[in-house]
Amino acid sequence: MVFEPPKRLVRALGETAPDGDDWLEKLPEAAQQAVALRELTVERVQVPGGRSSLVVLVRTADGTPAVLKLAPGRARPEAERAALAHWAGRGAVQLFEPCRTEGVLLLERLHPDVSVRSLPEAKALLEAAGALRRLWVEPPAGFPFETVAERTGRQAEAMRARARVDPEVAPLVDVALAAREELLAAPPEHRLLHGTFRQSKVLAGERMPWLAVGPDPVVGECAFDLARLVRDRVEDLIAQPSGAATTRRRVKRLAESLDVDQERLRGWTLFRAVESGVRAGRVGRPRDAELLLEFAGWL
Repeated sequence: MVFEPPKRLVRALGETAPDGDDWLEKLPEAAQQAVALRELTVERVQVPGGRSSLVVLVRTADGTPAVLKLAPGRARPEAERAALAHWAGRGAVQLFEPCRTEGVLLLERLHPDVSVRSLPEAKALLEAAGALRRLWVEPPAGFPFETVAERTGRQAEAMRARARVDPEVAPLVDVALAAREELLAAPPEHRLLHGTFRQSKVLAGERMPWLAVGPDPVVGECAFDLARLVRDRVEDLIAQPSGAATTRRRVKRLAESLDVDQERLRGWTLFRAVESGVRAGRVGRPRDAELLLEFAGWL
């Protein structure tokens, strides 16, 4: 089988690829090797698939449905492996590992086309929040993960650089960076977090109704993880005449349902929305940038 990377993956990785990166060119051969090494039977490549990895639906030698995932180093697949191993299937997809190859994960098969996002909005938020709560555990000793301070520190540098060449975003960047400094001064807890959690990262399963996939794990406070969920379906929020009020109610409802401080959730939601908006503008996605920065202005 020819492992052609989906257009979505090619486009997304093209936005972040460093000069000289040839991971996409080597991907078909790497996928063939991973399949042969594990004696897998390939069903199909998942399309449109993810933005940072090739996802292939396979069966193991004994016929068990599974997923083969290949990701470049910059997507931190080894951190994902460590987080999934620590969660051990509690709230997240299980890791199958008959053999270990850097950048290659063999995972439990969920229902790849059925995510929480397919539910009505209120029900989707409820189910997603329930899945997220199960992931918030103490990190393993000597954990190999970034902290929230480290990750947002890198992001803050990129935001400052963008603000220097794009004065229109500078006021929101200043507010977001100030919020970050205040939030990092006294974090209420340090938990293992999913890192990139949203409705589309929660898929229907057999062991449990809903399980999380695709973490980019980080260690820090729970409000940071929940912040990305606040802006889910941002296009729908922007289209509503009451979008700003709906957003504020969502912050309150999610904070109360997961015992997270409402102001800390608002602050991290602001920072993460501005960071994503600035990054979208930098890589040539002006419509996404506009939506995200408008959303951030409501907070």
